[in-house]
Amino acid sequence: MAKRDVPPRWDRKMQQRLARGEAAALGELYDRFASLVHGLAHRVLGDESAADRITREVFVHVWEHPDSYDPKDGPLRTWVAGLTHRLAVQRLRATETAALARDGSGTAEELEQRVRSAAVAARADYIVQSMPVPLRSALERAYFQRRDYRQAAADLGITEDEARRRLRLGLQLLSTAHDTEAPGAPPGSGGAA
Repeated sequence: MAKRDVPPRWDRKMQQRLARGEAAALGELYDRFASLVHGLAHRVLGDESAADRITREVFVHVWEHPDSYDPKDGPLRTWVAGLTHRLAVQRLRATETAALARDGSGTAEELEQRVRSAAVAARADYIVQSMPVPLRSALERAYFQRRDYRQAAADLGITEDEARRRLRLGLQLLSTAHDTEAPGAPPGSGGAA
């Protein structure tokens, strides 16, 4: 595993290119992360057009403030996901608060619970999508195909012990979705809500 203070080369180079104002760098970044950004935003907001707006906002922010990412803080992917998460949760809060004020449906506590639930679900999606393929494959077989560890081992051509190990590690990673600070979120930003 890479050391935390040594960012991946691609991340450093991308940040430098963005800081120089290279439009091609933004295009490359968009090609690489647009589906992640849109997927996270859609998971939080549950609305295609709102997710499109958040996707644009994220890439505009990256273009206008390339120095707000510090490669020493972690991978660019994690930073972009944290930025997406934060903007989507802010949008959800604003939208839900406006609806609450407009028609008086629900309480502030119910609103906060909806925001937290959406944030946890989006974080869980991000964690699963970020997992190495072997872990994700084992979890997908267990969850979506309702396979036990023996069946997953046979499907994947691995030992039962390895299947159990992958499932356990995958579930441990997934359990962090309830953490209050999203990965890549600036300290004190209250990542999950």
